[in-house]
Amino acid sequence: MSLRQFEYALAVAEAGSVTAAAELLRVAQPSVSQQIRGLERELGVTLFARTPAGLVPTAVGRAFLRDAEVAVRAARRAKATARAGADELEGELVVAAQMGLGTRQLPGALSALRRRFPRLEITVFEEANPAELERLARRGVVDLGLVGGECEEGLYEGHHLGDEEFVVVLSPEHARLAADRVELCQVAREPWIRFDHGSALDGVLREVLRDNGLAPTTVARVSQTATAVRWAAHGLGVTLVPASAVPPGFEPLTRPVHPTVSMPAVAVVRPGTGPAEMALLEFLRQETWHYTGFADNGSGSSHNWVMPPSTTNSAPVV
Repeated sequence: MSLRQFEYALAVAEAGSVTAAAELLRVAQPSVSQQIRGLERELGVTLFARTPAGLVPTAVGRAFLRDAEVAVRAARRAKATARAGADELEGELVVAAQMGLGTRQLPGALSALRRRFPRLEITVFEEANPAELERLARRGVVDLGLVGGECEEGLYEGHHLGDEEFVVVLSPEHARLAADRVELCQVAREPWIRFDHGSALDGVLREVLRDNGLAPTTVARVSQTATAVRWAAHGLGVTLVPASAVPPGFEPLTRPVHPTVSMPAVAVVRPGTGPAEMALLEFLRQETWHYTGFADNGSGSSHNWVMPPSTTNSAPVV
């Protein structure tokens, strides 16, 4: 087997046909067909089922493709590392961010990275479910992750960048009457716009409500922070999001809460990682990670610390 065969199989799975895969790879269609047939013959299995809708990976094909993707990405990272000495870093860098974290900081760091390594291909995706992020990390797909808490022991190293403070988003009518800092109990009776079950952001809200003995009504569940903010602005309910995730123009509708709700922002990379990851980590460190700076209302300094970095992890947060 060869990496070329792995790449061809992944392209077929993505495109759904040999013809489309050939166009994606910019090679002749017979070459793709030959490589796939040779791969199936060598493995002694059928990787793709021929259906009216196109080529669909079989059960064994899906298992094979997961490992093939890891192998291809590892080869690209090795190639990029080998070329890094001449400041002509190439290859692909995959960044995964927990939804709601780094909305303000990540674009600036990525722009700086692209200026430094213009030939580097960067893929970024936002993931709401921490379990899915962990699955991708175990598969070796993610080069750098931005998460709200500890990292898997021995798998990635965590670097504490700072903390994200959460704010409540109110309707314009409520915002005009609200104090500089809102007591959670004051909005407990309001309908709440929450996030999908299993998402990290809904986990934050669930812990905050539980810790403060609150059980408000859920009026809607959404999958994006911007949607939650906009719906709250239209008076559908209130929501709780990281301050940096508030879209421009909606800041006057936000208030910090008491007790303060905050979450550590942690960049995770593999031990002995390459120059691209380390460069992005440094650019992320240069971004502003701190509380929103709202004045306290004098009721104390109590905090809700959500998912703090582990103090027992052998890969310390630094």
